[in-house]
Amino acid sequence: MAAPKKYTFHYHANAHALSARIDRPVKHVIGVQAGTSLPTTGGHGHVRVEDFRFNEFVSFKSAYSHVSGSEQEENGKLYHTTLVTTAVEGLNLFDVLTADKVVAQLSSSYEFDDEEPRIVNLGSRFDNLRIAGCPAEVEFNHDLCFKLDTFEAIRKEVASNKNFWKMTEEPLQPGIRQKQPQADKVFLCTLVKEIRTPCPGVKHVGIHGLSVPAFGTVYFAEILVAPGKRTLTMIRFALGSPVAGDGTVAQVVANGHHWP
Repeated sequence: MAAPKKYTFHYHANAHALSARIDRPVKHVIGVQAGTSLPTTGGHGHVRVEDFRFNEFVSFKSAYSHVSGSEQEENGKLYHTTLVTTAVEGLNLFDVLTADKVVAQLSSSYEFDDEEPRIVNLGSRFDNLRIAGCPAEVEFNHDLCFKLDTFEAIRKEVASNKNFWKMTEEPLQPGIRQKQPQADKVFLCTLVKEIRTPCPGVKHVGIHGLSVPAFGTVYFAEILVAPGKRTLTMIRFALGSPVAGDGTVAQVVANGHHWP
């Protein structure tokens, strides 16, 4: 009698708190801050950075990332669970965008019979986000955060729900449309349902972006969805002012699969 086939689960998760490239008035690459990754065998990793500052342009009081992966047995089934988190406290971007805390978090669970891991955006948030001193309130799409936990679920929702597709059809700006997600393609969307701010001169760009005069464009809670994988970026900025450059704040990635 042949021995039962053994399967190995390969974990995958990584996170970093901040990275950027400044092109003008000085050229400088801000290396990955508080970055860590999860070994394929699972386990736990943690890193913390205190009091980061670059040229009074970009600063934070503290930032940390942690990743973990382990097995969990429930109702007679074995699940492989992954948690990845990064957080930035006391964020200040060019004295224009500030936040008490920005958190990105993905939690995934995979059972052998599943086609892909189930991934939810548990705990992701902005605390006291402000643009040029004005409050910016970000309302999340809770279905995308919790209910639509697989690529296939999102693909079916897009195909059957016209309102959901309308919200995700032009994620960057009006006139730049993406096709409905195919079974093997990456799909760009956002956790943002609405951004409200009274800041004068600030204009909305697509669903999840704000154009700020003499600063640039900022995108919030942007998510790339692929079969079995999600990449969540809580802040992505493209500077178009006296200071030029781009960067990300609070980015996490999670997926995982068995082999063979």
